[in-house]
Amino acid sequence: MNWQLAIEKTVTGLGYDLVDTERSPKGLLRVYIDKPAPTTPPAASGGSEFITVEDCERVTRQLQHVLEVEACAYERLEVSSPGLDRPLKKPADYLRFSGERVDLTLKLAFKGRKHFQGVLEPLGDGWRLVFQGDGVDQALDFAFDEVKEARLVPVVDFKGRRFAAPVEAPTDPVESAGNEMDGDRKR
Repeated sequence: MNWQLAIEKTVTGLGYDLVDTERSPKGLLRVYIDKPAPTTPPAASGGSEFITVEDCERVTRQLQHVLEVEACAYERLEVSSPGLDRPLKKPADYLRFSGERVDLTLKLAFKGRKHFQGVLEPLGDGWRLVFQGDGVDQALDFAFDEVKEARLVPVVDFKGRRFAAPVEAPTDPVESAGNEMDGDRKR
């Protein structure tokens, strides 16, 4: 069995999705894992939708044993989540993340352009990307094999900070200037 198949069988056997693997000439073997698409909302199932350090440790320990048995030479093994800008590698990824914002790079230019960013939608046997162009919503229909690279657009949400108590600004300009100069804060 080759190393890629061994990794895929191990990762899926542990209940994770294999997103991608990388192998460098200096012996680094990188494995990106994700949790499978949830069938129920994470809160209802009591689980997390994100990869944790414990998930990476579990897969690393198992892969170390499997790769030794399969005589796969490597210097260092790294197992991690695919990150906020997760790549979409398989048609199943496109289906899972339909409705999400995606960065898409085509193999061949369409109307002088290869790079698009918009919302991914399923369309029969292919896909559609709805994006803003010249101030108007436009759509790009494409097939999976026309894509060079596709990644989720990272969404960083700081909504939790809105519940923090607001900091009261001093109303007296002299008091405000004095506090800034000497670093003292009145409590």
